[in-house]
Amino acid sequence: MAKINDQLVKKLQPPESGYLLIYDDDLKGFGVRITSNGVISFVLSYYIHGTKKRYKIGRYGPELSAAAARDRALKLKAGLLDGKDPAEQKRQSDTEPTFAELATRYPEEHAAHKRASSSRNDRPMITCVLLPRFAQRRLQAISRRDVEVLHNSLKATPYKANRVRSLLCTMFRKAIDWKLCLMNPVQGVRKFHEDRRERWLTVAELTRLNKAINEYSDQNAANVIRLLLLTGAREGEVLSADWSQFDLPRGIWTKPSHSTKQKKIEHTPLSKPALALLRKMKPKDAGPLFPGTNGNARVTVRRPWVQVLKAAGLATAVEMKGKRRMITRYKPTLRIHDLRHTYASHLVSNGVSLQIVGRLLGHTNASTTQRYAHVADAALRDATNRFGAIMRATNGSKR
Repeated sequence: MAKINDQLVKKLQPPESGYLLIYDDDLKGFGVRITSNGVISFVLSYYIHGTKKRYKIGRYGPELSAAAARDRALKLKAGLLDGKDPAEQKRQSDTEPTFAELATRYPEEHAAHKRASSSRNDRPMITCVLLPRFAQRRLQAISRRDVEVLHNSLKATPYKANRVRSLLCTMFRKAIDWKLCLMNPVQGVRKFHEDRRERWLTVAELTRLNKAINEYSDQNAANVIRLLLLTGAREGEVLSADWSQFDLPRGIWTKPSHSTKQKKIEHTPLSKPALALLRKMKPKDAGPLFPGTNGNARVTVRRPWVQVLKAAGLATAVEMKGKRRMITRYKPTLRIHDLRHTYASHLVSNGVSLQIVGRLLGHTNASTTQRYAHVADAALRDATNRFGAIMRATNGSKR
């Protein structure tokens, strides 16, 4: 027995074999151990539920002095009074899954049930944002503060920050369902404010876009964009479409539940231009509407989309520093999803009711279609102005 301090530790000599263990004469169970190869560690011996155990506090060194080890031993002994077994907690911690393990399991078991476009958007967030930050961290060790720091680091791009937050929240919800952890550290982390994206093409812009689509070299990709414009459908619905879903004589597109956002079968009427486009594409009994190079359905048209927008004057040139010289990249001024907004906005502005537009878009909640209400107001204003013109003419005739 002795008073364990740095002076005593520095004087310890390795035994010829095994280890030498010295206990402190003030703090019961607190000890220092030196092995035959000179490794010095601090330990705590204790009894719990009638069993004697020994817990390694840590190695002696610049980050753990004798005084710091004594403080840790005091905290561990206090935890013993509440039934907390440090050795058992460490064992459980060592077997807890890491975030990297969750990141591997999540796409395999949960993301498989999501829409292809959602899974495609998840991948870069997991690979480029979440894994570099949390890969080797134990799930239980990731705190709300850790999530706040990550979220705040992305505040320059609030939309991206909120998508990362939502993805991380979903991943931890699944981790809890799978009994991998107990708490969701994302709960309580507030989202950044996002300005709603309100962008659709004017008639003049549509004219330029149509010209660029007609002149684009890959007409298979061009037809994807045409059908998006003519139906107001989501990108994933069009890309995953199969010829078996189309009843051209009746002019109906039956979207299967697995391709729609609401997970419900939708029967969408097709316009005459949409039917003309489909007939021009040489219909089949079955098979992908837009096959890719491997024969399966196309996964994306992002590259053709940027090239078409560039040709239509709807992409902004951005100078970027390359390895050897400055290079020019083109940033789209609108998203593919804005074609859906374009379809809806022009219908509403031409007098089609919000209810009808909502049904064409497959909205199950009327409030979703209300984003176009201000466009409907413009149509109503045009209508009432017609009566105003009649009144002005009447007043003019009286004069």
